[in-house]
Amino acid sequence: MGLAELAGFDSGLDAADLNAVVLVAALVVLAAAAAVRLASRAGLPSLLLYLGIGLALGESGLGLRFEDAELTQVLGNLALAVILADGGFTTRWSTVRPVAPMAAVLATAGVFISVAVTSGLVLLVLDVDLRTAIVLGAVASSTDAAAVFSVLRAMPVRSRLRSLVEAESGFNDPPVIVLVSVVTSDAWEGSGVLSITGQIGYQLVVGLLTGVVVALAGVWLLRRSALPASGLYPLATLAIAFSAFAVSGLVGASPIMAIYVAGLVLGNADLPHRSTTEGFVEGMAWLAQIGLFVLLGLLASPGRLLEALPWAVVVGASLTLVARPVSVLACLLPFRVPLRDQVFISWAGLRGAVPIVLATIPMSVGLPGAERIFDVVFLLVVVFTLVQGPTLPWVARRTGAAADENPRSVSIESAPLEDIDATLLQFTVAPQSRLAGVEVAELRLPPGAVVTLLLREGQLFVPSPTTALRAGDHALVATDVAHVTAIEERLRQVSLEGRLAGWYAALSGPARPDAPTPASTPSRPR
Repeated sequence: MGLAELAGFDSGLDAADLNAVVLVAALVVLAAAAAVRLASRAGLPSLLLYLGIGLALGESGLGLRFEDAELTQVLGNLALAVILADGGFTTRWSTVRPVAPMAAVLATAGVFISVAVTSGLVLLVLDVDLRTAIVLGAVASSTDAAAVFSVLRAMPVRSRLRSLVEAESGFNDPPVIVLVSVVTSDAWEGSGVLSITGQIGYQLVVGLLTGVVVALAGVWLLRRSALPASGLYPLATLAIAFSAFAVSGLVGASPIMAIYVAGLVLGNADLPHRSTTEGFVEGMAWLAQIGLFVLLGLLASPGRLLEALPWAVVVGASLTLVARPVSVLACLLPFRVPLRDQVFISWAGLRGAVPIVLATIPMSVGLPGAERIFDVVFLLVVVFTLVQGPTLPWVARRTGAAADENPRSVSIESAPLEDIDATLLQFTVAPQSRLAGVEVAELRLPPGAVVTLLLREGQLFVPSPTTALRAGDHALVATDVAHVTAIEERLRQVSLEGRLAGWYAALSGPARPDAPTPASTPSRPR
């Protein structure tokens, strides 16, 4: 029995076949998980390796044939919803709020400028009609949240720039989805600029409001619910986010916008069992990414890709080297964003799953030349991710976008103790940290917080109040959940400024809003 036969989930599937299918799926997930480390070391989004796994399983590899573009589009939208929910849940509103106006302009006017410039260049260089040129320009113009999150959150980039690019990637999907849907539908002949603009405006505004309203109602409900098991809270939280997704779709608005905003609201609310929820949503996002990119790799046909390579280079170069810089310049010039920052923002507009999923729309509606559009977009994503991903750290350094990692910063990890509403915090004293030499009592932690254990040179012991910390010490702090944020902030202050951190901060005044934040535990790459 070949691998292609395992894809048939018909009534004749027996237990042995089901076991084989489960085994193959488990091996794919394990291989994808192992690929993350390789991708992160190379500075690439893991999507490239996942697409490679899909190609290896496909018709030119192990022989699994998959050609259902409509099913791919449906599953792709659901997977993108999970990824965006996780992106919103892990984004702090305090970092998004200052850049929200700029992100909104980039996600709307910037998209239209990119589509117009890219489509115009494609018309000039390639032998295509206007409709195909607009579809190619629109599909390729949307930056991808998963790719942006995975690369930028693993880089030391100034928080303001990182937040701007991340917010743009979360907000710019709805305009492109509406534009592609209109251009590929029968409404193409009768739709004008005002009609398309009105549809996009409605989807964005109503989707945003739906996400906020549903999420706030969900927060109110979760705070007043006493569920019998902590594991039910993550399920309920994700269900609330998907409720926003569904309600938005039912009223004709953007489900993608709604679930991203709902995730943002939920992630910034004081929810019960937050740590458990965050880990669950993160795991679901990983699974969604693996499934999505492997599925897209299966849908691609390697035999056709070589013919589409010249087109992919033309479209990708037009977008990356011309359209994207022009749109960033036009949108951010009124905000007086320095040119060096604009160069970084332009180069950081990575493409990923969103353009490939959007490229399945022409295939599902039977648009002439749809297969060529899909192949071009697939190659464009692969080729330009290979170019932009590894070079982005260099661009960040050259443009001044990189934030220097402070050798005195402290990395803090937490592990919740759900049954007693407490948390264990673990931190390590870095070699140049000013925690070294500070006595336990001088940390001045909140009441009820206790440094319970120290690991020093392989020896584990309980410290006394007069025990002085040393470089290389691993410390464990037990505390009430309510004090976690205050303790983390206190430890970071002492690590940077020493035992007089409180008085030092009062004398030196408020910190700059765009100052580099102390390094924390790295976020997972996607």
